[in-house]
Amino acid sequence: MQDEVTLQMAAPAERIWELVSDVTAIGRFSPETYGAEWVGRATGPVVGAKFRGHVNRNGWGLKYSTVCRVIAADPGREFAFTVVGPGGMEINTWRYLFESNAEGTLVTESFHLHKSLPLRVYWLLAGWTRGDTNREGMRKTLENLKAYVESAH
Repeated sequence: MQDEVTLQMAAPAERIWELVSDVTAIGRFSPETYGAEWVGRATGPVVGAKFRGHVNRNGWGLKYSTVCRVIAADPGREFAFTVVGPGGMEINTWRYLFESNAEGTLVTESFHLHKSLPLRVYWLLAGWTRGDTNREGMRKTLENLKAYVESAH
């Protein structure tokens, strides 16, 4: 299970990257993730840093937290993290790619569910229903981000 959404934004890639990589403020853009904080010794977006993300799944009240590990932190180009489950199992990876162009920046958000037996079973039984929800969530996140960076902020 994987998908991506791309949206053109009239803002510099570095500015958009700063907003996306500030996980403590993601709640202002995401329809499901309403907060996060750096954990351990982490204080910002560097490879290996961990944060705890707080999710309101599907917007219907199933709230939980996950630990995530930053796997890419290249200012103005890429920010990515992997959600880590029980026993350190990698569950999925969320990635943002930034491509500067004459109109500003083309921003792509994507997710990729890792291939493991438990995740394959989840996908077969119920996970397939998340495809549309994830795509809509990515679209909404990017639209909210676009509105923010293209306003007077």
